[in-house]
Amino acid sequence: MLAITRSGLAGTVFFLIALLALPALADGQWIKIFISTGCFVIAASGVAFMYSRLGMVSLGQVALMGVGGWVTLRMNHAFNLPFEINVAVAGAVTLVFGWLLALPALRMRGLYLALITLMAAGGLEVIFSTFRFPNGGPGFWGVMPSVAAPFRRPWIAQSDTAYLRYIMAAAFFGFVLIELHRRMAPGRAWAMIRRSEAAALASGVNVVYYKAWAFGLSGFLAGVAGGLLAGGLGLLDAATFRASESIMLFALSVVGGARFWLGAVIAGVLYRVMPALFSNWGINSDLTLVIFGAALLHAIMTAPDGLSGQILQAFGKVTRRA
Repeated sequence: MLAITRSGLAGTVFFLIALLALPALADGQWIKIFISTGCFVIAASGVAFMYSRLGMVSLGQVALMGVGGWVTLRMNHAFNLPFEINVAVAGAVTLVFGWLLALPALRMRGLYLALITLMAAGGLEVIFSTFRFPNGGPGFWGVMPSVAAPFRRPWIAQSDTAYLRYIMAAAFFGFVLIELHRRMAPGRAWAMIRRSEAAALASGVNVVYYKAWAFGLSGFLAGVAGGLLAGGLGLLDAATFRASESIMLFALSVVGGARFWLGAVIAGVLYRVMPALFSNWGINSDLTLVIFGAALLHAIMTAPDGLSGQILQAFGKVTRRA
């Protein structure tokens, strides 16, 4: 029987409070920002668990989100299928893309793996910019010059407020999926591989199989996040999925704390909410890059568990004093 840890219980309480309070308090503009934030939280959880469990750096997560968004839009405009099926197909396609990215990971680690995934992200960026995202047109690419056809959301999440709750529930189940993997055989295998691949091989762990599994799971989460983002916006733009954004999302996952669920939440909030706040305050949102750079240096030099590790440590001290 799987026990619920104290941090897991705190995360569940946090999720329930946010699920009830956040959609009720936010206005129309911020609802859309929070929808986008939730999608990037799901994507950040995928890249964070790969780094924390296997020590592998993948810089193609946002590009895989673009693949998932493209598939979801194409499925939506081409077939009269429920939204959940479209997103599931998008997750399956990006899972395969994750396996393809795993091929070089079987022989490379560190800088070389990061460069390969970054080059893949750059190639996908060129494809998105050249062929654009489907908007209801004919042919394989499904692009038409006129106004985009309407996007069909899930029947239980037609309004933006309901869709935000839908996104938050999807993010919660994404965390549960990662946690289940962590506690079962894949998690134990990943822990051994991270410590020593040679020791893992000597213990009978199929390193190739479990590395491919990790890339596939991360790709699946990215595809689902991209599909949900397509549902929130109705139309996607290539500028959202630049290769540089994948680097940014990984860096913010480190800043937030890759080992904890809270780290992915912090990464998504920093990625989407902070630039929006700066814009509302009349401050150039590009200044957030300076803040993010300083935060990354802080995490690397003094806080290996990121901001979430410091928050949980401080919370632990407070509860012990109480």
